[in-house]
Amino acid sequence: MYEIRIHSRGGQGGVTAARMMAAAAVKDGKFATACPFYGAERRGAPIVSFVRIDNAPVRIYSQIRKPDMIIILDPTVMDTVNVLDGLKEGGSIFINTHEDVQFPKQFTVHKADLTGIALRENLVVAGSPILNTPVIGALAKLGLFTPDSGTKAITETFADPRNVAAAKEAYKEVK
Repeated sequence: MYEIRIHSRGGQGGVTAARMMAAAAVKDGKFATACPFYGAERRGAPIVSFVRIDNAPVRIYSQIRKPDMIIILDPTVMDTVNVLDGLKEGGSIFINTHEDVQFPKQFTVHKADLTGIALRENLVVAGSPILNTPVIGALAKLGLFTPDSGTKAITETFADPRNVAAAKEAYKEVK
């Protein structure tokens, strides 16, 4: 089972991204669950979401304590949350940034400027860039699901073609 923990802020689309990731994996013939964890938080508060993907039915619907991958949609969350807590040795990190970032060498780090992509595509709600569709493109590039399944998950969630455009741009930008 491949387990993913997503760190974001309320209103950025982390919970929706988790649902679309699970949907894309299912379209590829896998089994998946998406589970958010938040209370009465509001826009801007730290949010954590979880995704499990497997080739067999996933019967666990809870927080993930030892993820294989961490996704950081908002790097400022790292100021208040230990985002690497429990990340498995040799695990992967995907971070939304255009800057060089340093993490311990035992982790594989990927990055793309999802915020810049969202702003260029004008994917903004209440002044906040929406990062859920660009991250789907980035994760397709990393092989979590096929680009076609990611696109289908996006179009089933959002009708606006800018969302698919943002995903395609992120797919190209992942480093």
